[in-house]
Amino acid sequence: MAGYHISYDPPKGRPLGVNPTFRFGASVVIPILRAITKRDWQGAQFIPKSGPVIVCSNHLSYLDVLMLTHFLYKNGRAPRYLGKSGIFKVPVLGKILLGAGQVPVERESKAAGEALVHAVELLKAGHLIGVYPEGTLTRDINHWPMIAKTGLARLAIISRAPVIPIAQWGSQIIMPTYGKKIKFFPRTKIMMHAGPPLDFSKWYGKEEDPQALAEATAYAMRAITDLLEPMRGEKRPVEIFDPHNSTLPRTGNFKKKR
Repeated sequence: MAGYHISYDPPKGRPLGVNPTFRFGASVVIPILRAITKRDWQGAQFIPKSGPVIVCSNHLSYLDVLMLTHFLYKNGRAPRYLGKSGIFKVPVLGKILLGAGQVPVERESKAAGEALVHAVELLKAGHLIGVYPEGTLTRDINHWPMIAKTGLARLAIISRAPVIPIAQWGSQIIMPTYGKKIKFFPRTKIMMHAGPPLDFSKWYGKEEDPQALAEATAYAMRAITDLLEPMRGEKRPVEIFDPHNSTLPRTGNFKKKR
């Protein structure tokens, strides 16, 4: 992306993929997360200790990336994310994110396609890539995963990297969807459950087929939701929220615009 240097160097260190900036950020953030959360982490055995891998998760709160990174970091991987470019323009924070190897993306623009190129190159180098297939915080009124974008499916099909589904629950209690106030006490239980690798092989070679991409995307989101149902103790709605059929904006704080 113009104006940014993206490093495709192979991951090193422990956890794999860490660098000095990433380690500094983790040393600041993780003690805070420990102080305000209780953790129910399951399925870490499904996350490969090395080599290219994609993890995909549902998206509830601005805190999700920190919670997922904590889970991955403590289980041996320092992830790379493709995040909206606006965050990288925030003073100090933007430089820390870039220094930690994160990749800015211009969402909802022609330049967004560059994200796929960066992700494929990072996977070729052996990194773990974190993806939120919905592309934004869920618009479902009860926080269920909604119909997602096809970027994850396209990346999985092209790269043929292992894809690990992860369902998470609890971050929206600490910081409500599109909220900015944090509930520090009492500590909130954060549930992070990973599942076995997904098999995208039936769609290999079909990265330009819209129907195949829609099917592969639904398959991934179903796997995440299957993990989420027992965590929540309830069944998903029969009708999945579809942002394409909604008057809500595709990205950004939809609560402000109602």
